[in-house]
Amino acid sequence: MVTTLASLMFWFGTGPVPAVLFYATGDPTYNTLPPGGNLTNSGWQFEGLWGGFLGTPIAPNYFIAAQHVGGSVGDPFIFRGVAYLTVAVTNQAGSDVTLWRISGTFPDYAPIYTNRDEIGKSIVVYGRGTQRGEVLTITNALGTVKTNGWLLGVADGVQRWGTNLVAGVVTDDTVGEVLQATFDAQGGADECQLSLGDSSGGLFILESSTWKLAGINYAVDGPYRTTSTGTDFLAAVFDEGGLYMQDNTNWVLISDRPRNQPSSFYASRLSVHGDWIHSVINTDTASEPPVLQTSAAVRGPYADDLNASVDAASKTITVPLPEGSRFYRLRGVEAVSIILIQAQSGHLVFRYQ
Repeated sequence: MVTTLASLMFWFGTGPVPAVLFYATGDPTYNTLPPGGNLTNSGWQFEGLWGGFLGTPIAPNYFIAAQHVGGSVGDPFIFRGVAYLTVAVTNQAGSDVTLWRISGTFPDYAPIYTNRDEIGKSIVVYGRGTQRGEVLTITNALGTVKTNGWLLGVADGVQRWGTNLVAGVVTDDTVGEVLQATFDAQGGADECQLSLGDSSGGLFILESSTWKLAGINYAVDGPYRTTSTGTDFLAAVFDEGGLYMQDNTNWVLISDRPRNQPSSFYASRLSVHGDWIHSVINTDTASEPPVLQTSAAVRGPYADDLNASVDAASKTITVPLPEGSRFYRLRGVEAVSIILIQAQSGHLVFRYQ
């Protein structure tokens, strides 16, 4: 069984949560700065904040995120310190992939990996999950105490990166094809597993000299138990042997073997969604008129004014005169601004450009 990486998150309702987990270290400051050396520009520069998760710009006016982390039109996506309000959303049926249109234009965006040769490729993955927690141990049939991995730790609001390899492509009954990566004890200093909160982060593969977005974080193996009737838990597991894993309503013992049986994480495979992605981002929506929003306070919250009448030809918006003070702003696919407000025959008329 797999568990989506947003299972314990509340959309825009909690503080930020941190990052990927490592085999080599539990140091909470590890890989909290952009990767360098041969991993320079391997995707860190393309990650933005989408609520408590990450999202990745993939076109001048679009970013991509995991469907299961939610969100609403009008929510902000923060990229390089600038907040871009979302104005439209498109979900692909039978997948965990969502495209969000923003008001304004991104200064940069990630290219998509379109080749279907991901297996065996090195990856760099980003997330905002949890720190590594306490050591997870069991006593095996020989009476020997063995370490299987680590429980999930606390959240600290830090973005991290890690590395891994694409071990395979798996077809999930709910979301279609996903890339699989295993948490191996011999994977190197940056070998990582994902944790709760890492949903929607980007997974990048190097093509020629360019790192391209190949996946969107979706899920991890688990939950586990140490006994068939014990307490459920999630963990970064490099050896599942001797643990119980949920299979529908049953808990099944994973046989302990001489070799480690690593757990996996999964990311939506973008190479199979390329045609759909391009069909959405290439749609001409520049002619869509802006929407007038109003609030009783300058800081909001703002809501669409349902009484507004838009004349796109004259670039004017008309609303009845309000009772008392009101504040207004425009929400548009492109950057727009109010240049004139006039009172005419019991109405306010806004001119925009």
